[in-house]
Amino acid sequence: MRITLDSPPTAPQPASPYYSQVARVEHPDGSALLFVSGQIAEGHTMAEQTRGIFEALEALLRAHGATLDHVINIRSYLTDIDKLPEYGAVRREFLTGTPPTSMTFEASRLFRPEALIEIEVVAAVPAPH
Repeated sequence: MRITLDSPPTAPQPASPYYSQVARVEHPDGSALLFVSGQIAEGHTMAEQTRGIFEALEALLRAHGATLDHVINIRSYLTDIDKLPEYGAVRREFLTGTPPTSMTFEASRLFRPEALIEIEVVAAVPAPH
């Protein structure tokens, strides 16, 4: 097993230099688990921020040969759980296959005061054929 931590240059860079965007846990057969750090995005509404986050997640996964179809777990932190329907509508635009396992929390605040939502994912990438 090999573990790689990085912030791919082809994806949005982290808000701080003190963490990596992706932890890749690669197995001997070439399959891998990707643990993607919590993402936030700019925007005035829950929908705008959610869309920006999923676009960032797509770029981070793509840098590791994965797509949103490979997501097996998602954790979402909303500062207002009443905005769940707005978040859910955008999420369904991006996660169109079998839904991953999921946890959604209400958090009183996130590390950036303007952030309404933060999302982290785990993806399973199959071995190359």
